[in-house]
Amino acid sequence: MAVKVLESQACPTYIGTVIEGIKVAPSPLWLQQRLQAAGIRPISNVVDVTNYILLEWGQPLHAFDRDRLLTMAQSDALAIGVRFAQAGETLKTLDGQARTLQEQTLVITAHNQPVALAGVMGGEATEVDESTQNLMLEAALFDTAAIRRSARSQGLRTEASARYERGVNLAELETACRRALKLIGELAGGQVVAQEQADARQGELTRTIELRLERVQQVLGMVDLGEEVGDLQAKDIDRTLTALGCQLAPTRKPEVWAVTVPFYRYRDLEREIDLIEEIARLYGYNRFCDTLPAKSEPGFLSIEQVITRKLREALRAAGLTELIHYSLGKPGHDREIVLANPLFTEYSALRTDLIAGLIDAFQYNLEQGNGALNGFEVGHVFSRDEDGLTEAEFIGGILGGDSTEGKWVRSGREHPLSWFEAKGLLDGVFKRVGLAVEYQPDRRDVRLHPGRTASLWVGGNRLGTFGQLHPQLRQERGLPDEIYVFQLDLNVAIDQLDQEEALVPIFQPYSAYPASDRDIAFFVSTEVAVSDLARSITKAGGKLLESVALFDEYRGDRVPEGQRSLAFRLVYRADDKTLTDEDVDPVHQKVREALVEKFRVDLRS
Repeated sequence: MAVKVLESQACPTYIGTVIEGIKVAPSPLWLQQRLQAAGIRPISNVVDVTNYILLEWGQPLHAFDRDRLLTMAQSDALAIGVRFAQAGETLKTLDGQARTLQEQTLVITAHNQPVALAGVMGGEATEVDESTQNLMLEAALFDTAAIRRSARSQGLRTEASARYERGVNLAELETACRRALKLIGELAGGQVVAQEQADARQGELTRTIELRLERVQQVLGMVDLGEEVGDLQAKDIDRTLTALGCQLAPTRKPEVWAVTVPFYRYRDLEREIDLIEEIARLYGYNRFCDTLPAKSEPGFLSIEQVITRKLREALRAAGLTELIHYSLGKPGHDREIVLANPLFTEYSALRTDLIAGLIDAFQYNLEQGNGALNGFEVGHVFSRDEDGLTEAEFIGGILGGDSTEGKWVRSGREHPLSWFEAKGLLDGVFKRVGLAVEYQPDRRDVRLHPGRTASLWVGGNRLGTFGQLHPQLRQERGLPDEIYVFQLDLNVAIDQLDQEEALVPIFQPYSAYPASDRDIAFFVSTEVAVSDLARSITKAGGKLLESVALFDEYRGDRVPEGQRSLAFRLVYRADDKTLTDEDVDPVHQKVREALVEKFRVDLRS
């Protein structure tokens, strides 16, 4: 038998042992009971021994049927190899799955034919069963990163791969192998006829770490010496580390040791701070003095945190549930950032917006019988542009369904949100936090209804988007008709609200004098937005104008083509007196003239 390791970094050591004349049978009761107590199902004496060694020593082993290896190799001389798979190679593993191997998959070969996934799972073609008479026992060390990539490429995680990924004891390989051979000889008989080893470990079983007394005292602080308090002494450090099996030798530097770590602590004693932790643990935490900072500074929230919390509170007050999604999603969008080494295909790209995840959550909630989902999310989105990679924080939300509890007055019928009701709910949030938002028609997002989508603006900056889902998308997803989504740029909102008057509410006294109402109706082009009309009316009305509200829209008979009839109610009020017609009429006339001049409206009243 020959062993040839082509990837010595991925497999530092490989021991192959040939055992002839074994008899596969059920394990004795004591071994079966021990395995069952650990949650492992007994199979046969040979396989149970390898599983028992896995639990006893933490060293994975694997047993091959030697005759089947020779059959696959089509040779009388057995040559075992370790290499990375070639793209397109296949292997049927012990779980019955035919797997297509990738270039990052580490495999065990017999005459260059893959027979097992190294450190993960064996192959079905070389499995040990009742007819097996000769064994080839594998005991090997594999690199943690290599096994992690190999197992992930096949979507597998086994008891063996879990231990290799965390790292096994480099010095116990030979001990575990001898223990396995002894148990196999006692339980299955047979005789060891050959053993080959490929070992690339060069000085890896020892590690020397420089330890400074000054650093130990600085990290651990003062200790209680009985009647007084002082620093940890060098003799205590020497005694503690020696008890752990470390060897301390002085260096040319004063109060500095060269600490040689025992091989069985190779994995967890790697740095100076690891030694300091062991000193504290064995010396006794209770022997160190309690010290507190001389003065603690009270904490505070940054302005960004304050504003974000206000927005969260306003959205929750509006009846929305806060949601949290993964920042990873499916690829396939423009300007997205794709991961080079993803865990799963479904989570292989960073999300470019929040709306896609909210739609998926709404659909899932509906399919599970939980009804419509009204929720919001605060999260980061990522994109790739000409300047490189960008990251921004947004607030997204989704609305739909009937939010009312009792439906008695509607005979049990659903009453889903209309576009204006959803917009009013969002306006309530903006009013609560002090954002004066304007709506403009928008058609950029193909997922939203082209006639029921608006871009949101505040202070001349684009805040975000609000609109109804496109009918085609709703039909594809099996969603109800009235579903609305919004996405707001959190940085724009913070910049607008980062002002003293926005953060600290200022009381505005109510007028004790009655209001004077005026209605104004006119024909205007359908191309003119109501928000533009309301803005112009507010500006012309000045200080006397308290509020403007649209209460009627009509299209049809007696309305010129391409126009619509709109009616607004204007409320005038003064703080110091009761308004008369002489006070209101000039201002109202100014409003009428402003509308005619700027929008060429045809006044009706």
